[in-house]
Amino acid sequence: MRLGVLDVGSNTVHLLVVDAHPGARPLPAHSHKAELRLAELLDGQGAIAPDGVERLIATVRGALQAAEDKGCEEVLPFATSAVREATNADAVLDRVKRETGIDLQVLTGDEEARLTFLAARRWYGWSAGKLFLLDIGGGSLEIAYGIDEEPDTAVSLPLGAGRLTSGWLPGDPPDPEDVRALRRHARAQIARTVGEFSRFGKPDHVVATSKTFKQLARIAGAAGSEKGLYLRRVLTRASLEEWVPKLSAMSAAQRAGLPGVSEGRARQLLAGALVAEGAMDLFGVDELEICPWALREGVILRRLDHLPEE
Repeated sequence: MRLGVLDVGSNTVHLLVVDAHPGARPLPAHSHKAELRLAELLDGQGAIAPDGVERLIATVRGALQAAEDKGCEEVLPFATSAVREATNADAVLDRVKRETGIDLQVLTGDEEARLTFLAARRWYGWSAGKLFLLDIGGGSLEIAYGIDEEPDTAVSLPLGAGRLTSGWLPGDPPDPEDVRALRRHARAQIARTVGEFSRFGKPDHVVATSKTFKQLARIAGAAGSEKGLYLRRVLTRASLEEWVPKLSAMSAAQRAGLPGVSEGRARQLLAGALVAEGAMDLFGVDELEICPWALREGVILRRLDHLPEE
């Protein structure tokens, strides 16, 4: 069957269309993406502003039209932290349903971490052993660890690149004191979770998903996306420690000139790098591998698991 997964994230609204059936690898057929940056469209009370709601509805309509055009039999719609934590989330979800017919399912942070972990486990297989996962989105940081398809432990922290940029780094380039304050904040948040994971022992394989990690790996020398999914891409803590001061001194326009960095994500890259560096340092990770599959694939895989075999 042809499935569409509609991901209303903190940075983008992304429709991924795949051809899939139980027991087989989902094959991407089409991708429709629009940058919305909901995490940056919250008002002083933490609500999605009226303009943001209108843009969200228009973007969802466009994605649904693309799903129809591509022959999707079913669309799996979900939203993550930007909608989840908005103070007017219920009203926004009601309007989206009323005006588009789509009932957005809001994932909890724990569900987000667990579904992303499932995708990584399926990508690497059982031979990866004990798997440790990091995922930096626009609104949150997900961390998960386990030996099975369900992680032994998973947490979600409000340390997304978009959220932190909006709240902590107003300058362009950012003020060094603001950078230092964000670094302290991120590390303090991450440090609270280290004990929860360390009791399970050292992982066999450390992986990361998300656009932030892909861009950080790319500027540190990893191959570009044009080289294909199956090329191994890694990010080392040493290279990240070299790049953080450089990114701190750059404007968003200068970051956008780096290989693999899009103009829309350039402003957020420093915040993401500070979180990534803090997580790798505090968890003692010297090197991690970039996983091509993430949350959207996890949602698709979970749906396929519940389809009857033909």
